[in-house]
Amino acid sequence: MALETPPGYRPLSDRSLPAFLAGLPKVAARLGGRPGDWKVTEVGDGNLNLVFIVEGPAGGVCVKQALPYVRLVGEGWPMTLARAFFEREYFRLQQPHVGRFTPEIYHYDPALYAIVMELLRPHIIMRHGMIRGVRYPAFADDMAQYLAHSLYFTSDFGLAAARKKQLMVTFGANTELCRITEDLVFTDPYRLSERNRWTAPQLDAIAAEFRDDVPLKLAISRLKVKFLGAAEALIHGDLHTGSVMVTDTDMRVIDAEFAVVGPIGFDVGAVIGNLLLSYFSQDGYAGPGDSRADYQEWILDTIERVWTGFAETFLGLWRRREGDSDAYPADLFADAPAGAGLEAEHHTVMRRLYGDTLGFASAKMIRRILGLAHVIDLDRIADPDRRGLCETRALRLARELMVHGERYPAIADVTAAAREQRQRDAARL
Repeated sequence: MALETPPGYRPLSDRSLPAFLAGLPKVAARLGGRPGDWKVTEVGDGNLNLVFIVEGPAGGVCVKQALPYVRLVGEGWPMTLARAFFEREYFRLQQPHVGRFTPEIYHYDPALYAIVMELLRPHIIMRHGMIRGVRYPAFADDMAQYLAHSLYFTSDFGLAAARKKQLMVTFGANTELCRITEDLVFTDPYRLSERNRWTAPQLDAIAAEFRDDVPLKLAISRLKVKFLGAAEALIHGDLHTGSVMVTDTDMRVIDAEFAVVGPIGFDVGAVIGNLLLSYFSQDGYAGPGDSRADYQEWILDTIERVWTGFAETFLGLWRRREGDSDAYPADLFADAPAGAGLEAEHHTVMRRLYGDTLGFASAKMIRRILGLAHVIDLDRIADPDRRGLCETRALRLARELMVHGERYPAIADVTAAAREQRQRDAARL
């Protein structure tokens, strides 16, 4: 049965795209020349959308279009086209807060659910570079700034109550993409599901163990409740090394169709969880003359700098009362004794956000190994035994952090635990 689409919608192609762009004078001028001079390449390798690079004599653009189904699965899984609207809205609203860390949006077509945006060159997907062992010196500081500013200024700490409620109304309609997260992150990996897959038979035992692990299932259920109900800030919703494009000196965040008003720790945890997956995956690529040990230490240092930089920047914004928040009115605490006022509350809130971050990082790690959508960091390890060992290490750490997060009160405790988990059976590799 054909999928239903709204009037005027049609999937773009390399043949139809030039005519579409020719009707956008500013975009056509950016490309230069005539439509016949433009080179169109379909490069979408993600799970959901069509993505084209269009290059002309004067420059290039990127075009992203939503399909009426999940591309990873096919037409058997229909999916709302409106995800393109939520992505455009996320970038439109966050750009004043994060500046250069998002691509410039040139045009949005509401009938085609297509976004025409800046072509990022010479940027590459960060995940691809990390598989090759490439270091990105600017990433930790840039990501910390991005997280702090995007989350603070769209939260009750930095945003007036009326405007925050408007965000909740707009992004509260992104229910289909949220349902994907609710199922694939918080539910499916802990039960039998036809959508799950893992390295078999190497992970069969640990997958069954996780399905029988009541403390783990209680912990992930608490996190799911928080995702369902904690409308703390406008989050990206799928922030990881595959949705970041980088150079040695620049970082851009892309792919925001999962945007929703949700828990602050979800975005921060997604970044840290994916960095931990990369850390454990490196042993799958190590070989004679390239142990990847130094690179793994760089990853752990990056994790520490992302959290520390985020926390310091977020707290700095809050202490200076940046924005137009209605929360924690300053005059309520003007006469509070030292240690009993806002400063103590600052640290209480950051401890809570840190705990949330560890939980969500763990959830992201588990879903990428036992669930539907994996990461190429691990999937590209050719030897299944080697891959399974790397994945088992990541799963063991994720389970520990999710169930016993209180044992790791500082981010350095987390990186030390990752290092210890890897070294326990280093001889096996």
